[in-house]
Amino acid sequence: MERHHSIDDFLAWLAIEKGRSAKTIASYRSDLLRYQEHLMQVKVTPQEASAEDIVEFLKVLQSVGLAAASVTRNLVAVRGLHRFMVAEEMRFDDPTVHVEIPRVPRGLPKALSESEVLAVLDAVLGDDHVARRDRAILEALYGTGARVGELAGLSLGDLDLHDGLARLLGKGNVERIVPLGRQAAAALRAWFEPQGRGQMEPKRWARRSDAEAVFLNHRGSRLSRQSIWSIVCRYGSVAGLGGKLTPHVLRHCFATHMLNNGADIRTVQELLGHASISTTQVYTKVANERLLSVYRSAHPRATL
Repeated sequence: MERHHSIDDFLAWLAIEKGRSAKTIASYRSDLLRYQEHLMQVKVTPQEASAEDIVEFLKVLQSVGLAAASVTRNLVAVRGLHRFMVAEEMRFDDPTVHVEIPRVPRGLPKALSESEVLAVLDAVLGDDHVARRDRAILEALYGTGARVGELAGLSLGDLDLHDGLARLLGKGNVERIVPLGRQAAAALRAWFEPQGRGQMEPKRWARRSDAEAVFLNHRGSRLSRQSIWSIVCRYGSVAGLGGKLTPHVLRHCFATHMLNNGADIRTVQELLGHASISTTQVYTKVANERLLSVYRSAHPRATL
């Protein structure tokens, strides 16, 4: 399909005047050709397109199942084209002025059920040093709601096993104190015994930070976030969850299960280290949807 001259001019302007990359230009070209095709079907040109034409174009994109983020990207391209046309006096009005960019819905956390999490924790068999470490990792992630990076960064001085507390360094280097929970604290104590962490301690530490690390790999170095990710995913497979389990899913589980069992949202916000309560509120929707699902399936008059 031959491109309308205004689209060609706009793409050339993006490349030459704005210095956009070839990849960006290709993305704009694809989106604008899709827009032009829609306009041809309704027998109008970019110079004649109205706000209603653009809204209808967005509805078509949504109707064919295009992701909200992709619909938004298309509108950004169309808006850029029409602003360029006004600047170049190809038309005197911008029909995109009052067209809103569709909001990209926030993805809901996919928390596991409590029984599924228990199956993951039970998937760690044995009592050797690797099993003790892996059990402590899983219990700590679920028991604290920590991010994987926060867990990987834990040092010995960050733990108070007597009082069952951990100090986490979150986003923006903001510290927070979180309770470990009885099971997580017990798993960490077992890991710190000579039969646990002691089996992974080298005769000579390569770095001081390794000597202070809570979790070690077989070389006696601090366990990386990527390694923790792999460990968690492996036990998810052992528990029959396939690819459903990641460290972040355990964080979702922590928040959702807390709310399901009556925790206050402000408390959950502080435990997760969220700066804004709106970030935490997504979990209340998950919890409410789960309760509604249970109600509909269990109450004899729920669907009558």
